[in-house]
Amino acid sequence: MDTSMTYPNSISIEEDGDIGSSDSIEETGHTNHQSQCPDTSAIGKKKLPPKATINMPGKKRRLSSEVWDYFDIIPKKDPNEELKCRCKKCGNEYSAESKSGTAQFSQDKFRELLVHAIVRHELPFSFVEHEGIKNVLTYLEPQIKHITRNTTKSDVKKLHAKEVNRLGNELWGCPSRICLTSDAWTSIVTDGYLSLTAHFIDSNWLLQKKILKFSYMPPPHNGVALAEKIYSLASSWGIERKLFAITLDNASANDSCVAILKNQLKLKNSLICDGMLFHVRCCAHILNLIVQDGLKEIDKSVELIRECVKYVKGSQTRKLRFTECVTQTSLDSKKALVQDVPTRWNSTYIMLSSALYYRLAFCHLQLSDSNFRCCPSLEEWGRVEKICSFLQVFYETTNAFSGSKYPTSNLYFPQVFKIQLKLSEECNSSNDFMRRIASQMFVKFNKYWSEFNLLLAIAVVFDPRYKFQFIEFSYNKLYGPGSNELVKVRSALFDVYNEYVKTSNIPGASSSCSRGSNEVYSPHGAKEQEDSQSFDILEEFDQFDTFEFACSAQKSQLELYLDEPRAKRSSHIIVLDYWKAQQFRFPDLSKLARDILCVPVSTVASESVFSLGGRILDQFRSSLSRQIVEALVCTKDWLFGDKSEGSLNMNLEDLTQNIMSLNINKDELDATIIEDSNSNVVNL
Repeated sequence: MDTSMTYPNSISIEEDGDIGSSDSIEETGHTNHQSQCPDTSAIGKKKLPPKATINMPGKKRRLSSEVWDYFDIIPKKDPNEELKCRCKKCGNEYSAESKSGTAQFSQDKFRELLVHAIVRHELPFSFVEHEGIKNVLTYLEPQIKHITRNTTKSDVKKLHAKEVNRLGNELWGCPSRICLTSDAWTSIVTDGYLSLTAHFIDSNWLLQKKILKFSYMPPPHNGVALAEKIYSLASSWGIERKLFAITLDNASANDSCVAILKNQLKLKNSLICDGMLFHVRCCAHILNLIVQDGLKEIDKSVELIRECVKYVKGSQTRKLRFTECVTQTSLDSKKALVQDVPTRWNSTYIMLSSALYYRLAFCHLQLSDSNFRCCPSLEEWGRVEKICSFLQVFYETTNAFSGSKYPTSNLYFPQVFKIQLKLSEECNSSNDFMRRIASQMFVKFNKYWSEFNLLLAIAVVFDPRYKFQFIEFSYNKLYGPGSNELVKVRSALFDVYNEYVKTSNIPGASSSCSRGSNEVYSPHGAKEQEDSQSFDILEEFDQFDTFEFACSAQKSQLELYLDEPRAKRSSHIIVLDYWKAQQFRFPDLSKLARDILCVPVSTVASESVFSLGGRILDQFRSSLSRQIVEALVCTKDWLFGDKSEGSLNMNLEDLTQNIMSLNINKDELDATIIEDSNSNVVNL
């Protein structure tokens, strides 16, 4: 690869050398000296003794720096050894060579750290011009050269350009194909932006997520325009020939966008299996549509719980009374009681779950507070309990699909299988209410999943706890033995594998592969969340082991892998670690596994960028140029990822408010708070 290749917006950066004085002190091995060394801020504030002198060959030089008032020169025993000095107070030894310089401050390093802070903490560019900040910096380093907001913007652009080149080399060097997620967003000033995120597995078998572009997207936002934009952005990074799949939400424009993209990529012969696996629909978005459909039927009971939480939140007096009810019913007040965001059904599930925990406290509050009239009846509490249990399956699946730090494609089939079984179970329920809800949701479920991407069924094969047996087990349960659906998945699996074998330099069939342990355990592996009552069916799968593959003497890597015993389903395995350990036994198969396991099943990674974009492009900074906005968003992701406080993944806790955590000032309650049952909710 030509490392001189330039990437989007790349520019050359000139580095300036550090400036230091002629005298020097440099630490030579002691690290814990800050608490004992003299306060150098006192230099220049009092009269100090005469400076030390140092004997040099042919001359005697006086050391002029005030630092030497606190250090003694250590006489050299050998003319060739390094000149050292000793702190008069703590006794630590330091290098005294003039090449080091007495000044430890670097203006260039200061500017670099300042830009990093502004990007990481989403600070305004005017931060560098605040008088208070300038005073603090001047106190710490009197020789500091302050910079303006325009200089800071320039530094941000240079940092972005530098990281573009670094990421470009990383993308070119990654051994896996690259998967994309994309979504559109409208800013506070109604400008359209397109987020394009790359997902790939690096040479260390670590899943990487990088925002490639946060680009201005002018209207129209139809399929043709989206396809041109995405292809243009991918080409600017030089990855159009490395694409494996793209995950988009279910907007109609995305269907035509994918069709155009596939045609463009086919011309370059870039797609696997002629693009059969290229388009992945956002599973989290589909789940959201299904659950929202069901919630239309349960609005009444949900609304009652919502009103209960609002009532408690309404004033300090109500919160105190509710807290007393919690104490009297021996409940733990540390457990959260949250108010939901109506547009986020998963926050509604959390609200229902927390309200059920405080059910006795609400009933007690109804008896002690005559103004509290929205407490659900016994029958309504029963409905809420059934709804909460029903929604738990969807909540846990959505959480599993929304991850970006671990593979999600292998989780798809087991999770969707659970949902389908749960819906089928409730459709045959004796409870008319639950049967009506489940039937309505099942219609939408079948609409979206009747023709899902076969890639998402194939992916479970590369989880050593499931392999192909889980697909056979599931289809036997749903469609009966020997179904066409099962044959279709098996055929697609071997077609994809055979295509990888053809394009590989390593022979694809081998009978001499040594067999080893097929489990890689880790205490940090992601535990599967299961409902023991609903999913005892999986225990039946644990005993299922009937699929037989070809019995030819010369078996392929895929057949050898599938013939090996499965790992225990309950074992905690990091799938990428497993394939990292098996890559030399199954070189072709591991390449396929690497590509399939990096496919995201949701667009959460791209959507979460918009919360960051909204914080950067807020009402106070809405005039920022589009180039600066992109530089701030992308650079923060590349340098800090999820390590910064403003993580891209907005937690539900940031959207919902825990009523039990709100401080109650009892002294103020004794004053003049007057309760009005008809008053509006007070914003705290």
